[in-house]
Amino acid sequence: MRTARRAGTNRLMRLRRLAVLLVSAIALIASIGASSAGVLVHIDKSSQRMMVAVNGRPAYLWPVSTGRGGFGTPVGRFRPQWLARRWFSTRYYGSPMPHSIFFHRGYAIHGTYHISRLGGPASHGCVRLHPGNAATLFMLVNRAGRANTTIVITGGNPRGFTKRRARSAQAH
Repeated sequence: MRTARRAGTNRLMRLRRLAVLLVSAIALIASIGASSAGVLVHIDKSSQRMMVAVNGRPAYLWPVSTGRGGFGTPVGRFRPQWLARRWFSTRYYGSPMPHSIFFHRGYAIHGTYHISRLGGPASHGCVRLHPGNAATLFMLVNRAGRANTTIVITGGNPRGFTKRRARSAQAH
């Protein structure tokens, strides 16, 4: 009985996070106003979700992976600096980074082949998403142009993540 109750509680928490993300995304879109033409990418680190709006209308909601413990993803408002359809990390063993959108000091939004890790922090600071979703986002940004694309990253590490990391740090 406890297991069923716990599963129900977890499901309710996920639904609440999704509702908060959607409400905040709608508020964010409404606050942008004049710059609604183009692409808005909103990444919420606390829910590990990306919302993409095109011309002021929510179009996509995807799971992502942001920086894991010790490797933070920057928070703020950015514009894409440059795009690369095919890129390989110069820092992390030539790891593939398909459909990369670089937005701040080497940080990028890009596809990953570690799709089982999506929905939780797993990267060295970049924002990872499913390769098909990365291709879609890349195409949208390429069409709209870098000047008409805004990337907003908010939130902190997901609940429980900091606690797990703190516990493991105490063990050492």
